[in-house]
Amino acid sequence: MKKLGLIAGGGGLPEEVAERCARIGRPLFVIRLKGFAKAELARFEGAEAGLAELGKCIRLLRKSGCEAVCFAGQVSRPDFAALIPDARGLAALPGAVKAARQGDDALLRYLVGEFEKEGFAVEGAHEITGELALPAGPLGAHRPREEDRADVERALEVARAIGRLDIGQAAVVCRGLVLGVEAQEGTAALLRRIAELPTEIRGGSGDHAGVLAKAPKPIQELRVDMPVIGPDTVAAAARAGLAGIAGEAGRLLVVDRTATIAAANALGLFIVGVEPPTT
Repeated sequence: MKKLGLIAGGGGLPEEVAERCARIGRPLFVIRLKGFAKAELARFEGAEAGLAELGKCIRLLRKSGCEAVCFAGQVSRPDFAALIPDARGLAALPGAVKAARQGDDALLRYLVGEFEKEGFAVEGAHEITGELALPAGPLGAHRPREEDRADVERALEVARAIGRLDIGQAAVVCRGLVLGVEAQEGTAALLRRIAELPTEIRGGSGDHAGVLAKAPKPIQELRVDMPVIGPDTVAAAARAGLAGIAGEAGRLLVVDRTATIAAANALGLFIVGVEPPTT
């Protein structure tokens, strides 16, 4: 079993990956990205590195015997002018800047390529923690009502459309009306915007309506940027008055699954997996 180097950003996904490795006895070394990774990851063997310290990351991974790497967690697009790269990071910086001009996916594919050039196999978090993937059908006690089904379909259609333009992964639709789409601000900020809209066009605490849908971009490098939801997503969707959350089965990760399902059950929201398009 190849030792895994986990390059950890923010959120709960890196810890899920690390705990999965611990459960199955897979050797692990965690690179905690400064300013992003949670402090709890320090309990695993590893070290801290800056976002542009590519050479340090590679040296640490090789010294610890890692043959594969996994990128997991949230990392916001950097201000390239403010980065402090090491020598290897400096060599990669022009290519990263050029790729970033083409969109986030191009930047992620470039970074994956840099590690592959160094001889590391790149594994997706969903490949390591297969149990995190959203299954087809309802997840939890609640199911979409008949009036929700059209919103599920429309929200997924919009999410896929903005994905084709490399804009974002998420969209919110309520009673057929597109209330918002995700761009650089992320899903949490999108849901905060929806919560500030008048209740005449969205659901409310006593009458939940509307759906948050997340779908991967068609050109997306799924090994490093699979869509994710968790308990915080459910709570934010409830505050926005939504009836539920939808995603493509097998192509959306549910972190802290027990807590996510419990939150959805308690707040009266559905979570549903829809089979992805075949073409």
